Amino acid sequence: MSQPDPVTRATHRVVASPAGRTHLVEQGAGPLVLLVHGFPESWYSWRHQLPVLAAAGYRAVAMDVRGYGRSSRPEDVASYGMLDLVEDTVAVVRELGEETAVIVGHDWGSTIAAHSALIRPDVFRAVGLLSVPYAPPGGPRPSDIFAGMGGDEEIYVSYFQQPGRAEAEIEPDVRGWLAGFYAAFSAETMPGPGAPDPHFVSRGGTLRERFPADHSPAWLGENELDFYAGEFERTGLGGALNRYRNMDRDWEDLADYRGRPITRPSLFLGGALDASTTWMAEAIRAYPTTLPGLISSHILDDCGHWIQQERHEEVNAILTAWLASLPA
Repeated sequence: MSQPDPVTRATHRVVASPAGRTHLVEQGAGPLVLLVHGFPESWYSWRHQLPVLAAAGYRAVAMDVRGYGRSSRPEDVASYGMLDLVEDTVAVVRELGEETAVIVGHDWGSTIAAHSALIRPDVFRAVGLLSVPYAPPGGPRPSDIFAGMGGDEEIYVSYFQQPGRAEAEIEPDVRGWLAGFYAAFSAETMPGPGAPDPHFVSRGGTLRERFPADHSPAWLGENELDFYAGEFERTGLGGALNRYRNMDRDWEDLADYRGRPITRPSLFLGGALDASTTWMAEAIRAYPTTLPGLISSHILDDCGHWIQQERHEEVNAILTAWLASLPA
């Protein structure tokens, strides 16, 4: 069952968007900071940031991405392309009565934020990227890259791309699957060196086989897990998984942006134990070229993938300092 709203003095609202409707949670007044979550999360992933940003003098707004929570969940898989998601972020800014915003994203939200700033720099005056580094569009077709990873095993991205396949694993026990997925990529509970890598699936196997058993990270209490489970037990995981099913379509749709840098002021925050940081180390090294507006970049030691939940105090301090440094 979903818990009551954990963010005091926050306002829930629904606005019109190309998705149909987009659910938002808003707190504070001042310059708009739009927070975009990743997989498999929700606006709730920013519960530690909303009150802090509000107290710092910002209008902090966390959205449910299309396919999640109380936002619309289009049936067509093709409705979850990156260009559609960028249109949603622009629509949210406009529906809130603003002309510009700072956008901050985590995981897939980082990629959505990056492409929002890339495609609509007139709307997004700065961009913060958490966990997943920016890599400009282009290169080989994504499905070809992922098919070549893992040897005899299959990387989770490929596993997620076939409609219905991951759902069949998750749906019988959404709460248990989410608990294992969160634990597998948290610093304190992730499998140790030499253990089977939870980013990969054995042939004919499941991701869950490699999740830690009966271990929960400190950031994920019963109330937090209840909230996430309640959301996905209500909506299912199909809409969330459809993001993975559009990666080749994105590669085609974003052809005009291949190799382009993001020139807006930017921030990057990654966890030292997060595969997104280590696997994409080359993308981080390329930031002088790909993120020429980079103001602040940090890798947090002993931190996993769920950075703004695992280490919320440090993330809040870095985020508010970066926001304060931005041109008015």
